Amino acid sequence: MRTTVDLSVDVETTGRVMQMAGLFDVPLTEKSRFTVEHDLPLEEQSWSVGLILGPSGAGKSSLADALWPGMVIRELDWPASQSILDAFPADMGIRDITTALNSVGLGSAPSWMRPYRTLSTGEAFRATIARAIAESHRGLVVVDEYTSVVDRQVAQVASHTVQKMIRKAGTQFVAVTCHYDVIDWLQPDWMYDVASREFTWRLVQPHPPIELEVRKCDRALWGTFARHHYLSPKLHGSAVCHAAYVDGRPVAFHAHRHYPHPNTRTIQLAHRLVVLPDWQGLGIASRLADFFGQWLWDQGYRYRFAVAHPGMIAMLRKSPRWQQVSKPAKGLSTSTKELGIRAQQLDPRSLGLVSFQYTPPKARQQ
Repeated sequence: MRTTVDLSVDVETTGRVMQMAGLFDVPLTEKSRFTVEHDLPLEEQSWSVGLILGPSGAGKSSLADALWPGMVIRELDWPASQSILDAFPADMGIRDITTALNSVGLGSAPSWMRPYRTLSTGEAFRATIARAIAESHRGLVVVDEYTSVVDRQVAQVASHTVQKMIRKAGTQFVAVTCHYDVIDWLQPDWMYDVASREFTWRLVQPHPPIELEVRKCDRALWGTFARHHYLSPKLHGSAVCHAAYVDGRPVAFHAHRHYPHPNTRTIQLAHRLVVLPDWQGLGIASRLADFFGQWLWDQGYRYRFAVAHPGMIAMLRKSPRWQQVSKPAKGLSTSTKELGIRAQQLDPRSLGLVSFQYTPPKARQQ
């Protein structure tokens, strides 16, 4: 795709402009003009994720507008008092909407049912990306000022979840940004630096490693995570609590407790598993679930996990380490029309609990 960006604007020749032209020997013109030719060979091979980079004022936005006129997303209108669920296309079922939100790392059900204006900056960013993809035309989403308003840690983690969603959906996504720190997380198939006019095809790489430190924690730490849990914020009095830390900062909370079964004392029940919103989408929840499942298995316990969150259910069903031992107690309509957008029908508990039990692959083969 070869394009010429021609920016021109009328300039009134005032006394100050004439004085400045004389001081710096700048020729007077009736127009201020800036013309640049760009060559992005996007037709040479198939791609999913692209990245247009450059410092402020380099012409990134103008280039995006020239390449994809009328398709560049800068902001979306959100209803003031309705939940973010209600801003998605009317023909989308509730499961499709929650899947889209989960896919970009916004897995907090309480946040789904709040207005956009009440979300954190990171949550709002993820919601915008999910909705932009849902409303995309011709299977292409172009987002200007990508990650410009969010914390850099959020920008990196969210970029990883965005590219995963795009590749899974089979659509195309172009991010336009001045932030080079998202490259290793967004993993674009191509990059174009507007300042140097350099185009590069890339191979997808794993995101930079994240080292989790898991250790027992005080029950008081639950207060940091409680409001992000999709069911009850209460913590059982017998719960054994652990937290996962990244660089000394708590990012996830896990609690389990004894299951009072009439015939056996070897069952432990997962009680709480919460990942802070800024860290969702990296697979931390699944890593913790597997870690504690194996840890308790090695001690002679059976570890069970009863979940209602659709993202967690999908995660455990795909895992070779978890076996489903019950079916949902009740279903949920997938039609927005049938739901009637009533808050009580969007209660995550109405999805129905599904129980899983941890079983290492080697144990299954015996």
